[in-house]
Amino acid sequence: MAMDRGHPLSPMSAARGWSALPPLWLALVLAAVVPLTAAAAGFSCRPGYRPVVFNFGDSNSDTGGMAAAMGWHIRPPEGRAFFHHPTGRFCDGRLTIDFLCESLNISYLSPYLKALGSNYSNGANFAISGSMTLPRDVAFALHIQVQQFFYFRDRSLELIDQGLPGPIDAEGFRNALYMIDIGQNDVNALLSYLPYDQVVAKFPPILAEIQDAIQTLYGNGSRNFWIHGTGALGCLPQKLSIPRKNDSDLDPNGCLKTYNRAAVAFNAALGSLCDQLSAQMTDATIVYTDVFPIKYDLVANHTKYGFDQPLMTCCGYGGQPYNYNISISCQSKSATVCDDGSKYVSWDGVHLTEAANAIVAAGILSSEYSRPKIKFDQFCKV
Repeated sequence: MAMDRGHPLSPMSAARGWSALPPLWLALVLAAVVPLTAAAAGFSCRPGYRPVVFNFGDSNSDTGGMAAAMGWHIRPPEGRAFFHHPTGRFCDGRLTIDFLCESLNISYLSPYLKALGSNYSNGANFAISGSMTLPRDVAFALHIQVQQFFYFRDRSLELIDQGLPGPIDAEGFRNALYMIDIGQNDVNALLSYLPYDQVVAKFPPILAEIQDAIQTLYGNGSRNFWIHGTGALGCLPQKLSIPRKNDSDLDPNGCLKTYNRAAVAFNAALGSLCDQLSAQMTDATIVYTDVFPIKYDLVANHTKYGFDQPLMTCCGYGGQPYNYNISISCQSKSATVCDDGSKYVSWDGVHLTEAANAIVAAGILSSEYSRPKIKFDQFCKV
């Protein structure tokens, strides 16, 4: 079956000239009130049709793909809060995407690369931990994940054409929701060796890859998209534990201002890209959700959510103030684990606890941080 790839537009240039960003709070407000260039009517899904979701991303939404790909035998305490055994998720329980699937009354997404015990009747998860947008042709970059999706789609339709059971039919692929949650690793990698202005200047190629993914899927019949921005990178214990000369880059909540400024700038550009694509693809629905304010609020107002330790890792090593050591991960026998993960925002210094993921999912489901303000759980609701 031949693929009809859409022709991507030229790379975005929206990130130019951001060296003088407004204060963090003002940037968030501005991102929230940018007018839409095209009003989407809603998801194109036949009422009552079975929800199908395809997800592309990194460890924030990896439900076991990397573990399956690499043959990793992940040990407890991963998964202890809900599944009661490791599942390949870098979390003590459910991820944000798991809660979103619950809102649609569908099973959790099985990793595309998991050979045994998978259920693809409601979609598939192509997210792989550590994934980036660039370089585009390395495993498991966003471009590669999209190509894996086409292999999955073509094989499913071939089985049906042969009179055999396939997990998803042509209508299922047309009606499916296509989620993209990637970019955090790209931005983090740039921040590890470049100053802020040069980091922002390198956003356009990253955004061009996300644009290419959306346009390629659209050119092959996809019409429902949900795009997530990146989180509060400056509040991750992993970043906070990096030795620094002084605390001048810390904000009042103890987070790194430079990392968070970069995250806000990236999200502003990604949101603008989604607006531009919405104006061009008038028969598609593209929802952009800015998860930065949701995740930053977990730290800034942690007591409101019942968290005692907003910047300290639950499963890590080193004790106060961050309990994070880059050489001793949560999987290390030397790691220490907190008694109650629901009191912590960070599970392992990079990924959120199930308790934090539940709050992030609730924020997404509220539609308060999305444009257009379409309810996630209105998609193909049965």
